[in-house]
Amino acid sequence: MEKKTIAFITLGCKLNYAETSTYERELLKEGLEAVPWSKGADIFLVNTCTVTEHSDKKSRNIIRKLHRQNPGSSIYVTGCYAQLKKAEIEAIEGVTAVFGATEKSRIVPTVIADIRGEEVICKDISTFFPAYSSGERTRSFLKVQDGCDYKCNYCTVPYARGESRNIPIAEIIPQAEAVAAEGIKEIVLTGVNTGDFGRSTGETFFELIRQLDKVEGIDRYRISSIEPNLLTEEMIDWITSGTKFLPHYHIPLQSGCDTILKEMGRRYDTASFANKIQYIREKTERPGGPRVFFGIDVIVGFPGETDELFMETYTFLRDVVRPAFIHIFPYSRRAGTPAAARKDQVQDCIKTKRVQMLEDLCAQLHQEFMEANKGVAEKVLFESTDRKGMMEGYTGNYIRISREYDPDLIGKIVDVVI
Repeated sequence: MEKKTIAFITLGCKLNYAETSTYERELLKEGLEAVPWSKGADIFLVNTCTVTEHSDKKSRNIIRKLHRQNPGSSIYVTGCYAQLKKAEIEAIEGVTAVFGATEKSRIVPTVIADIRGEEVICKDISTFFPAYSSGERTRSFLKVQDGCDYKCNYCTVPYARGESRNIPIAEIIPQAEAVAAEGIKEIVLTGVNTGDFGRSTGETFFELIRQLDKVEGIDRYRISSIEPNLLTEEMIDWITSGTKFLPHYHIPLQSGCDTILKEMGRRYDTASFANKIQYIREKTERPGGPRVFFGIDVIVGFPGETDELFMETYTFLRDVVRPAFIHIFPYSRRAGTPAAARKDQVQDCIKTKRVQMLEDLCAQLHQEFMEANKGVAEKVLFESTDRKGMMEGYTGNYIRISREYDPDLIGKIVDVVI
């Protein structure tokens, strides 16, 4: 096969990055050469996102730009947007083929068959596409779960990704071992609803992380995101007992108002959320030791969210949760969801104002978190990037540390005082 170039474009979450990295590994084995998309390529593979209307628009614009700049190239499209709006993408000029959520196993054989002028050999449809990212010397994103059964009233992800599913623990452990064999020291567990692992195999997420903790060569684990109702006290007790899992929790809140949480279709209330945060802090933090990093997802401007209800969220974050970081999303109306049909939509200008208020609060809380960790002894995993003579790495509780560049420290875990 004549050697051709391929460029990969990934939009959206870390799960998409893990899957793109897996496509890349498989296609490079077939003799293709990976190049930056900005330099042009014979083939483009675009992994799309559909979490908001802006995500859809960004995906469309990138596909059109690729075709405009590379009119003779092949463009393959996959990801969540490809699942929900396959016909819409197929109608875009220049698109060669579109693969939905249940067709990921067809991507590599289709690309290779097209290059060779052959028919596609792979006819089966995989229910779970195993994936992990590689190419970095410090961190890998390992996909352990896909899909979601929750169907919150604002979200299209369950329709884009399908039902909750996973492969057995016995098949995930070898992937973690393969990551370790590359010299990577840290794994981030990722999925659509990561803590729901085991839905299709009769196992549990707790069983998974206990087995992963035994993998030699991996020194640190992070959980990319976990629903508060799936993070059990038993799991927290084990994590804080001296395991490789770090004091870094990314937990979706979405609203700090019980009225809005109920209308969203979430599976907890503010009291249970606050109790979970407090329990983690009590089990993890010690005088003179590092503080737990909490990253909290919040949606502002959900239909029916009045100024008073929004202030309940603001106050809950400021006075009760006090996270290290707030991931803020203005509500995006998604066709086909119950929330999109509501008449009490919040004006965009109001959403913008509320986003700014939470961004200001986030800056204040993050600064307080950093100040509280000054003088604390921690361990940092340094990365390979040379930034004007400096290198960076992260502590266990996700504080970014900079120091003079030293190639001998790349991929090493080093003791520091923050």
